Amino acid sequence: MSDSRAEDEAAIKAVLVDSYKAWEAGDADGMVANYTVDATAIMTGSLRDSREVIRQSMALGFEGPLKGSSTYNKQLSIRFVGRDGAIVVSESAILFAGETEVLDQRKVNATWVLEKRDGRWLIAAYHNSPVLAPGH
Repeated sequence: MSDSRAEDEAAIKAVLVDSYKAWEAGDADGMVANYTVDATAIMTGSLRDSREVIRQSMALGFEGPLKGSSTYNKQLSIRFVGRDGAIVVSESAILFAGETEVLDQRKVNATWVLEKRDGRWLIAAYHNSPVLAPGH
């Protein structure tokens, strides 16, 4: 008997890796390929309330300040919510073009909410918040 949670965990990790690779390629369409149509993203105080709005925002970023950038991502946890839901917590940061080291002041804690639809894990929501120095 296979361990479906292990398979689900691997599938979720693959969804996130695909998203990170699309970011590095500056590919807004690839970035949202595994998002639900009604996905939401809350970043830097802004609400992006659909996959298309998220795609448009990323496309503008990749043409401007995010051109040539990549991301640092460290998965902290995966927790399943029922059979078809999962919450991933990660630490992330943007590395702008030419940067090789992650700056602590740019690190964020991120929450990813994924939903399994028709046997496929998709990102339903994303939110990040700056990492504060210890003691804050």
